Formats: sequence, C-alpha cells, structure tokens
Amino acid sequence: MTIQTATLPTKQINQGNFLDTPQLASGITRFWLIRHALVEQNARMSLYGTLDVPLCLDSLIAQRPMYEALAARLPKKAQWLVSPLSRTRKTAEAIQDAGYGPSVLTVEPALIEQNLGEWQGMPHGELPQHLHLAAHPFWSVAATECPPKGESMIDVCARVGRGLDRLAETYAGQDVVAVSHGGAIRAALAHALRIHAETALHFSIQNISLTILERLEEGWRVVTVNELPGI
Repeated sequence: MTIQTATLPTKQINQGNFLDTPQLASGITRFWLIRHALVEQNARMSLYGTLDVPLCLDSLIAQRPMYEALAARLPKKAQWLVSPLSRTRKTAEAIQDAGYGPSVLTVEPALIEQNLGEWQGMPHGELPQHLHLAAHPFWSVAATECPPKGESMIDVCARVGRGLDRLAETYAGQDVVAVSHGGAIRAALAHALRIHAETALHFSIQNISLTILERLEEGWRVVTVNELPGI
C-alpha cells in the first residue's frame, strides 16, 4: 500500500504579516504618528488650524508620566518628523526630554493641520453662520467644506496621502516617529484604509495619542489608533 502525502505550497502567502506577538517586527516601514500636546486655553477658544499657537504649560507638567510612557514605547532607532508648527516641535522635545533622548527633528510640511483659511482665529460660536454645509459631528466643518483661502479635509487627505507615500519610499524599512495634528492623522487613516474623509473624521485622535501605520508590499496596515500612553 502506497501512502501519498499532500504537497505543501512552496509559498506561504501573507504568513509573515500577522501580528501574533506584542513585539513589532523590525525592518518594516512603520509610522508612529503622535498628535501634539494640548494647546493653551485661549487658543482653544477659537479655530486655530495652521496658526502657530503655544502649548498649555500646565498640561505639559501634569502629564509628565504620559510623556515618559510614550518615550519608553517608541522605537529607539527612528527618524523623527514634525510639522512646520511649533506645537509639534515642542511636543517632540517634551517626549525626548522625558527619557527618549535627543534626536534630530526634520520638518515635514505634508503633515501640517488643515488650513481653515479666513476662518482661522474665529471663535467657535461664530462659525455656523459661515458654513455652507452642516458641520461634521466630530469636526468643525464637513469634509467637503472648503473655507475661503483654505483647504477642505478632502484636500488634506490628498496632501497627507501623497506625503505618506513619498515618506514611505524615503524611509523604507525604517521606523518614523512623526508628531503631527488631529486632522492630519485622520487623513493618514483615510489614506491607509482607503475611506472617505467624512468617515475618517469619526476617529478619535486625542492629544499625545499614538497611531501606528505600516507600509507593507501588500498595502497600508493600521496597527493601533488613538493609543494613550500609560493608560
């Protein structure tokens, strides 16, 4: 009696792409996206968009343990990017000062917040009378609403998407820590998941939260969203 054994396939499709352990594999193009720290109270009273507003110093002090947890969470050999706005640079410096150690900060314009144009600096209560579309329930404006001399979230998604694809080529196989903004990180998720900007605005992206995206040969993968350090 002859026993025949089944021939196993020579290629194990996607077997190396499962996340079965807490330790993330090295050699993957991976973006560690962090929303900047809380801005100061007066700035929060208005639409600040791409205005260069300061951080809340009291919050930086009170949340020191969270910065320490984030510093311990991030990969030690990583490229660091910040947007052109000082609040992202100050946040990156706070993380590094909390135990990560110094690292060069490279400015990446593609990761800046949504430009709200002529509406920037406007108190939140005055905005509704200027809108052409109903505001998104979790954002100041609808995804397709374009402020005068500004950009819509559709525009932001296109800008951030192009930037991510370019950065993924530039830093192929490396870890990239990018301190950015709530709108830009939602746009990154829209690009990775290939969803509409209106849908991506349903994601909660809190201050100093961590969102991890990976660029694999098969496409973008979302590892975690809105992870709060030390919680």
